[in-house]
Amino acid sequence: MEKIFTFISKNLDDTDIIASKFSKVILKEGAFVCLYGDIGAGKTAFTKLVAKHLDVKEKVTSPSFVIINEYLSGKMPVYHFDLYRLEKEGVRTIVDELMEYSRPNVLTMVEWAEFSDIELPLDRIEIKIEYVDETVRNFDFYAVGEKYEKILEEMKS
Repeated sequence: MEKIFTFISKNLDDTDIIASKFSKVILKEGAFVCLYGDIGAGKTAFTKLVAKHLDVKEKVTSPSFVIINEYLSGKMPVYHFDLYRLEKEGVRTIVDELMEYSRPNVLTMVEWAEFSDIELPLDRIEIKIEYVDETVRNFDFYAVGEKYEKILEEMKS
């Protein structure tokens, strides 16, 4: 896994810019994205902003209690998973769904991927969001697989 870059967000407007850039580079073929970060780091907030830039019309909410939210109104389908409540044993019950949503031309965002001890799709983007203070966040973007290395390299420009 290669770290491609870090963005520092000093406020929600900065995060919106990061989300805009991200949505543009993944629009061509979609992506399977694992989001990492402590509670309150901004995983759901980032997902909401990416969905906004993909013209999702539905209200984007945390899937903590329902495990997955599907948004089909935008430029591409967006599937938003939250593995927090499942933990390792429960994740095994949705392995097929996770793999099913790892396909071209969709965006799959998986919060709390660290709770999975299953094999995640080999090619994926990992975003680690670090809470620095009340408004500042560090976004570390990692690519797993050559396809995503190229996609994320586009985001740097």
